[in-house]
Amino acid sequence: MDFHQYLQERERQNRFSGVVLITQGSNTLYSAAYGYASRAWKINNTLDMPFDSASMTKIFTAVATLQLIEQGLLTFQTSAVELLGLQDTAISNAVNVYHLLTHTSGIGDDAEEENDEDYEDLWKTKPNYSVLTAVDYLPQFIHKPPNFAPGEGCRYCNVGFILLGLMIEKVTGMTYHDYIRQHVFKRAGMVHCDFYRMDRVNENVAEGIDPIYDDQNRLIGWKKNIYSYPPIGCPSDGAHVTAGDLDTFLRALKAGQLLSAELTEDFLTPKAFYHENEQAVEKVAYGLFFHLMKANNFSFYQKDGINAGTSGMMRHYPAQDINVILLSNMMRGVWEPIEKIHEFISAS
Repeated sequence: MDFHQYLQERERQNRFSGVVLITQGSNTLYSAAYGYASRAWKINNTLDMPFDSASMTKIFTAVATLQLIEQGLLTFQTSAVELLGLQDTAISNAVNVYHLLTHTSGIGDDAEEENDEDYEDLWKTKPNYSVLTAVDYLPQFIHKPPNFAPGEGCRYCNVGFILLGLMIEKVTGMTYHDYIRQHVFKRAGMVHCDFYRMDRVNENVAEGIDPIYDDQNRLIGWKKNIYSYPPIGCPSDGAHVTAGDLDTFLRALKAGQLLSAELTEDFLTPKAFYHENEQAVEKVAYGLFFHLMKANNFSFYQKDGINAGTSGMMRHYPAQDINVILLSNMMRGVWEPIEKIHEFISAS
C-alpha cells in the first residue's frame, strides 16, 4: 500500500482529516488534503486552508523572543518576575528567558500534563470565553507551587510561553498577536496565517472536531472543540496556519530571514535533555525551541501540537533537506501518519 492509499484508508475509517505536505528544497514530493473542514456541511479540507496549530505556536513565540534579544530589549537572563511585576506569586525571581525557552523554569503549569491533568477540565469552572489575552491566563498558574528550582530540571511547560508573550508585549508596546503577525508571519512570507477566534465566523478555516465512540468502540457522533480551550490563540498555542506557510517558515528560518546566523544556529542546537524513549526515539532535547530527535539513525528536529480537535507536526530532516508538514482537525490525526512518513524517508 502506498502512502496515498494509506491516508485514504485512514480517512475512510474516520481516523484522519487534514493535510500533508512534504518538500525537498524547492520541490514538492507530496501534497494532499483529506477529510472535512466542516463535517456538518461536508466541506472538504484543502491545502491552502488554515488549521489550528496548537502548541506549534510556541515556536513563533520563541522566534519573537530571540528577535527582541537581538535588539537588546531582552536578554537570556532577563527575570520574568522583575519585568512583569510578579513578585507576590509562586514564581521564582530566578526564572529567566532562557529557562522559559528551554522548559527548565520549573513553573507549575496550569494543567500538568505529566500528572494526567486534562487541559479541558480548566474550563469546567471558568468560562473559556473570558480568556482572550495572555494576561488572562495568569490566575491559572502564578500561585501553583513549582516542580523544581529554575535550571534544576526539564519539564514541558505551556505557561512559560504565556510569560514570554507578556514579556514581548511589555518591551514592544504591541499586543502579542500584532507582534507575531508583523515580525514573524509577514517577515517570513506566511501569507495565510493569523489568530482566528473560534467564536467568530471565519471563512475557509478548518473546524476542530473529534469522534465519539461508545463502549463497543463504535462511532456514534462527533464533538466540536469550541468549549475545550479559549476562543483565540495565545503565546503557547492556537495560531492558525497552512501547511505551505509552515514550510515557508522553516525555510525562512534556515535562510536567516528571521534571526541572525548566530541565533539561528543557537535555535537549532540542543540545550536541555528531556527524556529517553525506549522505542524509536533515542533522546529528546530542547533547543530554542525545536525538539531535536533521532530515530532509526535519522536525525531531525520538529515541533508538534495537540489539543481537542487539532493536532499538527512540522519536521525537518537536515541531511536530506526534507520538510514534513501534517495538520489535522482531529486530536489523534497526525501521530500514526508521521511514523509512516518517517519509515518511507528512512527507507529511501
